[in-house]
This record gives sequence, structure tokens and C-alpha cells, in this order.
Amino acid sequence: MKVLRRTRIKMCGLTREKDVIAGIDAGLDALGFIFYDKSPRNVEPDFVKSMVARMPPFTECVGVFVNCGREEVGEIIEYCGLSYAQLHGNENPKFCERVERLVSPCRVIKAFRVSEESKVEDFTPYASVIHGYLLDTYKKGNAGGTGETFDWNIINRLHLQRPMILAGGLTPENVEEALSQVQPFGIDVNSGVEIEPGIKDHARLQEFVNKVHLNGPG
Repeated sequence: MKVLRRTRIKMCGLTREKDVIAGIDAGLDALGFIFYDKSPRNVEPDFVKSMVARMPPFTECVGVFVNCGREEVGEIIEYCGLSYAQLHGNENPKFCERVERLVSPCRVIKAFRVSEESKVEDFTPYASVIHGYLLDTYKKGNAGGTGETFDWNIINRLHLQRPMILAGGLTPENVEEALSQVQPFGIDVNSGVEIEPGIKDHARLQEFVNKVHLNGPG
């Protein structure tokens, strides 16, 4: 018997309590908080800790890091009570493996910025030390959150060996096409449901979630 699955949904870049509540009410699977001082969506651990304490069952919280030291990542994860570390920098496989060992049961998602130059060899070394790949759009000098899509046709040639989360410029207007073409395990939305950086549009979020539920697997 074929087991149907649904597409998981994560919203990233949360900076306000009201947006966290809107994400919970919309039925999101995961909420992402950015710990990167160069981002307009950067947040403090105390805020995230207070939000994690309000999470209902089966809603995961993700910390987003860019080239942070392993100890700092571990301290923030443990202090806030996060379930996942999403690494957006130049972290190598050994770093990813050590983060998972440092704070159990934290799991690691490794983000990659995808372009025409992306190749299988960029991804394969991480397969045994992470729980999933997040694919974002490559833009020189930008660690992520570009608000732009990339050529999804590239994904097929990467032969990813772990579950894949699609990010990069997803909106209520293009998510149906993304689901049809890519069929990802999960999707990550940020600027596509924002009024401005860090300020979420609750109506667009609900529209996004509704379209995912209507057009996902099964």
C-alpha cells in the first residue's frame, strides 16, 4: 500500500510574537529564528526562548546560523530549546556532525545556495551527518533570504541523498508550480509572506499554507 505524505511547511525570519502565533494558528510544521547580526530578521535568544516555551505539540523550532562557532551554536540551541540547527554558512561536514553530537537531540539541516555551478560533489559529503538539505538561491555576497527563486531544473542532477527543503523566493503566487515541478519534502517561506523584513502578512501566509495543502502529494 502506498503511503501518502504531505509537504512540510516552515516559515523563517520570525521577529514578533504575533507572527509566531499566526504561524501556529496556520498549522505550520516549523518556525525559524535567525541568529545572524547582519540580517534584518536577527533576533535575541531570550525572545526565542520565550516563544519556544509557547509551542504546542508537534511544532518544531529551528535556529538559523551563519558561520557561528560550534560552542555558540550549541549554547543557543540548548538555551532556547531548539530542535534544529539550520546552517547557512561555510560549515563543513565535520562541523555539522559535531553540532549534532554537541546538543542532543538537536538535528542539523545544511543550507546550500544553488546555481548553475552546483554539483553532486558539493552535497554528497554531508549525506551521512545531516538530516536534510535546504536549497536556497545563490546570490554573491548573500547568505540567504534573497527573495529570488533559482532554476529548479538543477535539483534533479544533484542526486540528493537526504530529504530536501525548497527555499528561495517562494510566494503564494509560485508555490503551486514549485510543488508540481520539484515535489520537495518540505518548503521554507520567508519574504514571500512579508510586508517588510521580519514583519509577516498573515493573510498571505494563510493563502500560502492553503495552496500547499491543496497541491501537495496525494
